[in-house]
Amino acid sequence: MSSNLNWLDEKPKPRDEKAAAAARARQGELTKPPGALGELEALAIALAAWQGQVQPNLERVHISVFAADHGVTEEGVSAFPAAVTAEMIKNFVRGGAAISVLARALDATLEVINLGTVAEGVIAGPFDVRLGAGTGNIVKEPAMTDAQLGNALEAGRQSVERAGSDGAQLYIGGDMGIGNTTAAAALACALLSARPEALAGPGTGLDKPGVAHKTSVIRRALAKHSAHVGPARETLQRLGGFEIAALTGAYIRCAQQGLPALIDGFISSTAALAASRLLPGAQGWWLFAHRSAEPGHAAILAALEARPLLDLGMRLGEGSGAAVAVPLLKLACALHAGMATFAEAGVSGKL
Repeated sequence: MSSNLNWLDEKPKPRDEKAAAAARARQGELTKPPGALGELEALAIALAAWQGQVQPNLERVHISVFAADHGVTEEGVSAFPAAVTAEMIKNFVRGGAAISVLARALDATLEVINLGTVAEGVIAGPFDVRLGAGTGNIVKEPAMTDAQLGNALEAGRQSVERAGSDGAQLYIGGDMGIGNTTAAAALACALLSARPEALAGPGTGLDKPGVAHKTSVIRRALAKHSAHVGPARETLQRLGGFEIAALTGAYIRCAQQGLPALIDGFISSTAALAASRLLPGAQGWWLFAHRSAEPGHAAILAALEARPLLDLGMRLGEGSGAAVAVPLLKLACALHAGMATFAEAGVSGKL
């Protein structure tokens, strides 16, 4: 796979503001007080702007789950062993994981992409790209080489282009990788100039001493790379993960191709934060699905000025929180298209 990153220079696609204005006008004519449907109205208008039509619909959803291992697991930062990453890839393929169930329930396309596990011979699907046996241990070395970063970003780009070719109207990116909350927290700390204590959380279920140890590991990683972090690309290379970089590339390409992305939780939002630094304006094509129970997520959402749709205490990853939010978008479209106007219903309008 080529790591030529010239495509990163492409600008985000403009949204159709005429369609948005027409959708906004329609909302004002429907049989309800203005604003009575709250955020559902805003969602319908946003989807109209993205799809370029007054009455949008949401029938084709594409989900890509990126999986990879992390060298930082050597530091004992997870309640689960690194072997779980490869085991969960098999679970995705067999259809037993949460995102597999959700994809079936939504009749969504689901692809799983293995970017590199410690275990060899693990095949998720035809689009696997083995970039290595997981990333380097960020306490001791950069997470990945420049070539690995380029290929991970490219994997995300290609995923979005496959989704677009299949006629997808919404893109969801998911993640799987034991140790990835540590990498994401370190990356977010560097991008936000935040303290590890503010962003480190339990991840797979660490207790308080475990979180304290994880915080210490993140602090050591930040100190190791302090002379090099700053530019988003190098920061992502040194502190991120293969799946985090792939999600970053995917969110950038969504904005460039004009495919709305529904961002999941902590890991996905960290990737979106990196993407926003690499491509200003990309956020105009994103929605944020939910507020993760992982404590660092709040700081990232605040930095992105994001208003998540749901707050269910979820922290699974896999794209699961985003998938759970899809019915809200479908209902927003159904209400927007199906409700009668005051004129159609013969109902008196506002005085």
